[in-house]
Amino acid sequence: MKPIARDAQAGPAGEFAIERYLPFRLSVLANRFTRAAARVYAQHFRLTAPEWRTLAVLGRYGPMNANTVVERTAMDKVRVSRSVARLVAGGLITRRVDAADRRRAILELTPQGANTYRQVAPLVLAVEDQILETMSAEERNQLEHLCRKLEARSAAMMVDEIETEIAD
Repeated sequence: MKPIARDAQAGPAGEFAIERYLPFRLSVLANRFTRAAARVYAQHFRLTAPEWRTLAVLGRYGPMNANTVVERTAMDKVRVSRSVARLVAGGLITRRVDAADRRRAILELTPQGANTYRQVAPLVLAVEDQILETMSAEERNQLEHLCRKLEARSAAMMVDEIETEIAD
């Protein structure tokens, strides 16, 4: 690993300054952004954040199994399972046995779920625009570029971690 200058992350007397630690900062930002968007879909559609994420992934990528939802959202299996159960009960998604592998279930939006997805998506994009309005177009492009780099690196680290676990 390449050493990084840590001056910017040290607090008084050199102790760890969590408020400058990137994973913590990203988590706080993500939580704040999620709460801002959640006000929209919770109030108008009675969806939780995990339910919206599940609905959005199915709306974007089409039918898939719950494990793929876990991978695409980085939510834990229990959270996805609860979201799926509520979305099925609410008539927004269906769960059917996978013909290729009867042990798996395929999740798919119902017409009502697709309609909800189409209604919520522009609302959460409007919230995102409000959040990002302090940034110039160039800064938004930079942020997009940096997010892609961080996503790629974190995905590679997950693969490395899994390979290390298998080797041990």
